[in-house]
Amino acid sequence: MNRRQLIVVSAAVASAILFAGSALYYDRAGESGAEAISEDASLIRDYSPVIGPASARVTIVEFFDPSCEACRAFYPIVKNILAQYPQDVRLVLRYAAFHDGSDQAVGILEAARKQNLFEPVLEALLAAQPEWAPHSGPVIDKAWQAAATAGLDLGRARQDASSDEVAKVLDQESKDIDTWRVEQTPTFFVNGKSMQTFGPQQLVDLVESEVKLAQGTQ
Repeated sequence: MNRRQLIVVSAAVASAILFAGSALYYDRAGESGAEAISEDASLIRDYSPVIGPASARVTIVEFFDPSCEACRAFYPIVKNILAQYPQDVRLVLRYAAFHDGSDQAVGILEAARKQNLFEPVLEALLAAQPEWAPHSGPVIDKAWQAAATAGLDLGRARQDASSDEVAKVLDQESKDIDTWRVEQTPTFFVNGKSMQTFGPQQLVDLVESEVKLAQGTQ
């Protein structure tokens, strides 16, 4: 099975898990397809975490919530996309802390970034999400325990997680959520284009289209 097939299969599995019995749909672009967003708008902030090469010509911006089950399900799909296009695609993460306790999880991630452990801690939090973010309410101590397994120095991190700097990031993210009319997580933009409909395969297809377009202009 090649990488393209793997992405499609992964997308189909996630789609079945996430969307069976429901028709989760949103339309930002009308009937004409993906909508290009003005480059003048602040879709990416200087502080936004980035996974992938800075020189990538295709940028996925994901508004995500660390407590979001759909974000957890999409993460391996996004990683597969990055693996398929290691030089062409990068991921920029924006925080949409919609769930109770998500702001504290964002603090953990921002503290991890100061220790150059953002990606390992992100993956640890997502893996342990059922334990620390159950439907009954957040158990943040378990989130910290998960972060510790990724090598995070908790003594330093607890102080950094509650800093004014993190509060400012969360405040700006909240404003940008309103600006971009983000109402659910994950919400994706690819090179400033939103998806006409929501789903794993739609994301795969939009990225592939943008990569081909970028390669054609080289």
